[in-house]
Amino acid sequence: MAAPKKVKYRKPHRRYPKGAEHFRGNRLAFGEFGLQAIGNSWITLNQIESARVAINRKLKRQGQIWIRLNTDLSLSAQAAESRMGKGKGSPDKWVAVVKKGRIIFEVAGTNDEDMKEALLSAINKLPIKCRIIKRGEL
Repeated sequence: MAAPKKVKYRKPHRRYPKGAEHFRGNRLAFGEFGLQAIGNSWITLNQIESARVAINRKLKRQGQIWIRLNTDLSLSAQAAESRMGKGKGSPDKWVAVVKKGRIIFEVAGTNDEDMKEALLSAINKLPIKCRIIKRGEL
């Protein structure tokens, strides 16, 4: 997973995650188990990648993983110890805006215990409270 190749605006306004995800991305679409966000937060590209690697290692590269996020918001940052003014900083990192109820990862293809264990290891890598959901439980 990488930063987008092309975006319409290089330095967009910041979108703050408020409220809940009602219409898009709040139900399991592909896998048997999923990781659902309980709170609101930004998740960076590096955090998504480290959670994906943790899931892959626990599943021993069996089964399938779906990443249901897109890092489409660039956050800019000024250089350290720079004076006020002189405009907005250059793009620093890419984040995904995650609202409460959003599905972050989905897994399928192995036994239930391995999938739950893999998602638990991914929760430890993310800066947001999550829960594991199973298809048909909602």
